[in-house]
Amino acid sequence: MTIIEPHIHMYSRTTDDYQAMYRAGIRACVEPSFWLGTNRRYAGTFFDYFQLILDFETVRARRFGLDHYAAVSLNPKEAENFALADEVIAGMGEYLDHPRCVAIGETGFNNITPNEERAFVRQLEIAKARKMPVIVHLPHVDKPRGIARTVAILRDLNLLGPQIEIDHNTEETIKAALDSGCYAGMTVYPISKLTPARVSAMVRQYGSTRVMVNGSADWGISDPLSLVKVVEFMKQDGHSEATIRDLVFNNAMAFYRQSPKWQPDFNIQPLDPREFQR
Repeated sequence: MTIIEPHIHMYSRTTDDYQAMYRAGIRACVEPSFWLGTNRRYAGTFFDYFQLILDFETVRARRFGLDHYAAVSLNPKEAENFALADEVIAGMGEYLDHPRCVAIGETGFNNITPNEERAFVRQLEIAKARKMPVIVHLPHVDKPRGIARTVAILRDLNLLGPQIEIDHNTEETIKAALDSGCYAGMTVYPISKLTPARVSAMVRQYGSTRVMVNGSADWGISDPLSLVKVVEFMKQDGHSEATIRDLVFNNAMAFYRQSPKWQPDFNIQPLDPREFQR
């Protein structure tokens, strides 16, 4: 089965991960902007990072057989310095124009603060003006309050609908995300976040329409093959091939196809390592 990884932070992964992903059937991925482990102090460091995931990471992925795209945003974890946030958001335009940028994201909430909301709204307004898909980050704590505020903001901006993916859902939020008309993302980690079993149960209850699964795979204990493990578990748990394909391919295709720049090539052949280790 061909798999799209719709949310993964390959900046923090090794080339071994790309090789394992290719062997497992993952052929395309999207890398949203994220926190690098420490707060950045200058707008230029954000812009260098955007350029890296749009240019170098695309080249690195292609060497190993994956078609790599990115999403650009100010992550909510770095929204508290609102002067810096304003400078970064004001300078995002050239990176949003990049041919490998297919969405704004991930933006949203971390601690559900006024400064986070301010940065979130500004980026949503840009997405609305540009007609771009948006990847929204739900907070890791107090998720019910986070999704309630997220949906209210999207409603106020007349943005509720399939151009938005609300990510990092759990059993507490999945119904609200789907009821909003947005796509709903579920993140699978070995310890924190969801397990394949929880994903399977949630899909059995709520269906696979507008639902995507991702591995995120950042600096912490995470797994770039999470989607492969979801596929294997759900097959054993009695889900149909069509349902599983919706979760790991069709729905990601439909969501990102809202960007005209999303034209993944699933037939990239890995290079001989000797070709680029010079």
